[in-house]
Amino acid sequence: MATSFFASVLALWLCWLSIQVIKARRRHQIGYGDGEGKAKDLQLACSAQSNAVNYIPIALILLFLLEESGGADWLIVIAGLVFTAGRVIHGRGILADSLKGRVLGMQLTLWPIIALAVLNLLFLMFG
Repeated sequence: MATSFFASVLALWLCWLSIQVIKARRRHQIGYGDGEGKAKDLQLACSAQSNAVNYIPIALILLFLLEESGGADWLIVIAGLVFTAGRVIHGRGILADSLKGRVLGMQLTLWPIIALAVLNLLFLMFG
């Protein structure tokens, strides 16, 4: 199942982002929260991690539903690859405080989600 592959890769990506938060907290000796403006790198790491947590679940649900509905494997793989690339580009863009990376990453995140939602609705209505 393609969804299993993307779920695994995205779980590893989320773990990597979590490690960036842990490292920044240790560096600044901040036990919880984002440092309330005292540690910009911690705020960026928290933002990258929380943004991933917001978008990854719905994309995986939509991928799984399309896969279970009999959607073409190539559509599922392309949507998964574009979404995963978007998540990585966006996360790296946040960590680097790069607006260009964040914008491209969000475009590559939202378009696959929109496409998957539309495809799922089409499969639901027309089989």
